[in-house]
Amino acid sequence: MNPETPPEKTRSVKIDENTFLGGDAPLLLIAGPCVIENLENLRETAGTLKEIARGLGVGLVFKSSFDKANRSSLDSYRGPGAEAGLGLLKKIKEEFRIPVLSDVHDVGQVEKAKEVLDFIQIPAFLSRQTDLLTAAARTGKPANVKKGQFMAPGDMRGALEKLSSQPGFAGLSLCERGACFGYNNLVVDMRSLVIMRSFGWPVIFDATHSVQLPAAAGGKSGGERKYVPALAKAATAVGIDGIFLETHPDPDKALCDGPNQWPLSELEGLLKTLLAVRKAVKDAERPGE
Repeated sequence: MNPETPPEKTRSVKIDENTFLGGDAPLLLIAGPCVIENLENLRETAGTLKEIARGLGVGLVFKSSFDKANRSSLDSYRGPGAEAGLGLLKKIKEEFRIPVLSDVHDVGQVEKAKEVLDFIQIPAFLSRQTDLLTAAARTGKPANVKKGQFMAPGDMRGALEKLSSQPGFAGLSLCERGACFGYNNLVVDMRSLVIMRSFGWPVIFDATHSVQLPAAAGGKSGGERKYVPALAKAATAVGIDGIFLETHPDPDKALCDGPNQWPLSELEGLLKTLLAVRKAVKDAERPGE
């Protein structure tokens, strides 16, 4: 097999007792507000997402950040912090019985995070940080590692090796979120999905951060939400195991990344389209079955 030819199936990663990624599992949806704003917002979003996922037969991991440590401006809203934010995610996890994911930004956050999170996310800017990667792997929880905007897809072998070398390693996914394309702009090279999936582990496509315009809105990031469907459909056709979509009931009033978050009311329609694309590609690749 060509080293950049992805396998028909990636390795299966267990998120919790009822949720799996890769292998024979259905498409996994990782979704939720960019940052934790308040419990009411989390409940509204989680309830809607659970209903949508159940109706469409997709897996679901609820995502929201307790701390956005990489905001463009010192004055930007970062979230409630680790202690309060993890407490709110725990409420969502228990009330809706869904697994939860959030980012960790330094080794000191990992021990607290592992007590609540089912899936630990490594931010793109930190995807080369050895101590953070190895600490996340030792928790016994799977990790979703976002590819740095400054990294080639092949470079993610290094992150994979750092994680898989640790005792307690429970699997991983690699996440594409766009690459630097000049100042304040990102571009998605769909070859990245093929290359990273050839490593044998599940690949996630982050459709909302891929349309972000970093620091392009006067001290904060802008975004081009209108391109989310096009990129999501293209990535699904290429072959992914999960889709990452930050979503909000009213994105224009969101406290972080509003311009690239997808409206919660339009999420089900987008997912239906992605599932149709996924099915069409699989049917075409296996004629007569």
